[in-house]
Amino acid sequence: MKENKNKIETTFFKAALDTPMREDAFEMSDDDKVASIEVHFRAIMETLGLDLTDDSLSKTPNRVAKMYVKEIFSGLNPALKPAITLFENKYSYNQMLVERNISVYSMCEHHFVPIIGKAHVAYIADSKVIGLSKIHRLVKYYARRPQVQERLTKQVMEALKSALNIEDVAVAIDARHMCVECRGVEDVTSSTVTSALSGQFLNESTRTEFLRYIAMS
Repeated sequence: MKENKNKIETTFFKAALDTPMREDAFEMSDDDKVASIEVHFRAIMETLGLDLTDDSLSKTPNRVAKMYVKEIFSGLNPALKPAITLFENKYSYNQMLVERNISVYSMCEHHFVPIIGKAHVAYIADSKVIGLSKIHRLVKYYARRPQVQERLTKQVMEALKSALNIEDVAVAIDARHMCVECRGVEDVTSSTVTSALSGQFLNESTRTEFLRYIAMS
């Protein structure tokens, strides 16, 4: 009974962590998606009363469509998940490794406006270490989709845990949300901080060390 409960909880956690996607999300090719989005975005612009015969606006629907599919939402496609390069931990390095100030550019899934900030990622190696650029690529991959910051933080942590087959991972993200700055309350002075910790990082001393490193100037 306990084993079944654990399986249900694990399945529920994974479903909650996944970006909500339809089962037929990849039946349409990227080119077909671009063509479809172009039509719909043109309709939005025309509804707003914009003159699409103007040379400054005429190609905007196509530019936006290509940007959505090929760039800022490319992280929706699991085929584009970066391959992870691991190396033997030949130096038996068993202390904390911290990669600070990784640029984060994402899009709020509630209003489709930018989330801009920095991610800080740390882990304590076991038998393998990861190429540093791969940490950046993992952050970029999960950021390039409609997101909420809490989910993004946990997705990066779980991806790194899975890649390295370890529990000792920490992720913190400090970001500005344009849905707060350019609409609604229009507050340009605030930022949002989220963290996801596992393994040794749940210990107060290890967590404090991680926070001290990411606060370094």
